[in-house]
Amino acid sequence: MLDQILILEDETLLGNELARHYHRAGWEVVLADTIGEAERLLTSDECDPILVISDLNLPDGNGLDLLQSVRRIGQNTSEWIFLTGYGEAPDAVRAMRLGAFDFLTKPADMGRLDLVVAGATRSAKAQRRIRHQTRHDGRRYRPESYIGQSDAVKKAREMLVRLAGLPFSGLIINGETGTGKGLTAKILHHSSPRADAPFVEVNCAALPRDLLESELFGHEAGAFTGAKGKHIGLMEQASGGTLFLDEIAEMEISLQPKLLKAIEDKTIRRLGGEREIKIDVQVIAATNRDLAEEMRQGRFRQDLYHRLSVFEISLPALRQRPEDISELVFAFIEEFNALAKKKVRQVPEKVWSILEAYTWPGNVRELRNVIERAVLLSASDVLPLEWIELQRPAGGRPNQHTGAEGDWVHLPLDGTMALDDMDRFIIETALKRHDYNVMATARALGTTRETLRYRVQKYGLLREKARDKSI
Repeated sequence: MLDQILILEDETLLGNELARHYHRAGWEVVLADTIGEAERLLTSDECDPILVISDLNLPDGNGLDLLQSVRRIGQNTSEWIFLTGYGEAPDAVRAMRLGAFDFLTKPADMGRLDLVVAGATRSAKAQRRIRHQTRHDGRRYRPESYIGQSDAVKKAREMLVRLAGLPFSGLIINGETGTGKGLTAKILHHSSPRADAPFVEVNCAALPRDLLESELFGHEAGAFTGAKGKHIGLMEQASGGTLFLDEIAEMEISLQPKLLKAIEDKTIRRLGGEREIKIDVQVIAATNRDLAEEMRQGRFRQDLYHRLSVFEISLPALRQRPEDISELVFAFIEEFNALAKKKVRQVPEKVWSILEAYTWPGNVRELRNVIERAVLLSASDVLPLEWIELQRPAGGRPNQHTGAEGDWVHLPLDGTMALDDMDRFIIETALKRHDYNVMATARALGTTRETLRYRVQKYGLLREKARDKSI
């Protein structure tokens, strides 16, 4: 399908010349010579251009008034380029304020106009992709997307329904790893008044303190060594929408006051910056830790907790709702059938017995991974038992298949051990082997001392013997 361009020009010769030029360039061209005709086209299903090239002054009105009108009623997301024979500064300023892509004076050089059209086309297509994705996500992330009929799931889903459409400022999601905290955050965003605005996610456990601060608040060029240019922080990027702070309990306590102040004051200051920047974000935080215990231990600030916990949602572990396994399994089978063009329809009783007896330490994420593997490797309409690969008996320890021998570390790859647990086991094993000598351990693992120190602190692997060493 050809890209469509609307040319609004009352000078017949110029209008026909532009129409021929862009028709030869591969566009589907729609030509109008009055405001009334263009408005009828733009507010109907007859015309949906990604680009509008419009004269400023037409016999029955002003092109800027038309742009303002169609944008006000939300009927048009095209990029607009204005052509005028007068080029008055107030009109150019108004055009930019209304969101026009560019404002050119006649006679427009065709080479320059083509460059502007190319830029406007890229911008329009990007906006349409975002709009399409937003609509798709709005259909995908609904309260009904949190699957299950157990009492615990019904309670959580009821809270999601009650919060839909409410302009809350803060919320905490509690739950073990893999219980669906990210899905819940997206449901809350896409059912809120901010659904058309950005949803920005940051994993607080994945970044050390200095990098997390820069990612959240941004920085100016020269703010620190290596800051060669300006960086827009995630809080600024999320303005108007939702900021999802996953694993909020992992954020170092020294950074928490700055986050609290930003949320309270609705302003931030980039690292190295001198001015306050206004933001408007809805904050959703998630954690797999007991924040009450974290506060008692002095690792999480009470004032930040109380600011975020306007609402709280607790998500149950999968072992606490085994009656939901069958519904989840069929939902995942349908998803991966569509993805891989498979036709799995049947689940043998033996498979059901294994799935229902397992304790699912990785929760719904682990179940999803198991079903994905089995569906993708299926050769018929039956879910294959041989690819379920749940080797641990129910109630077994998550690390019972781990071990170290010589220069080798053995880890399970059947979904029974989370990535963080693997990381922790490898580092702990290497530390013990090198008698907690950090430099020797870092060399053995092929990493830096700083990176290793961060992970040692993250996983709480530092014992008293190591405290006397140069960490």
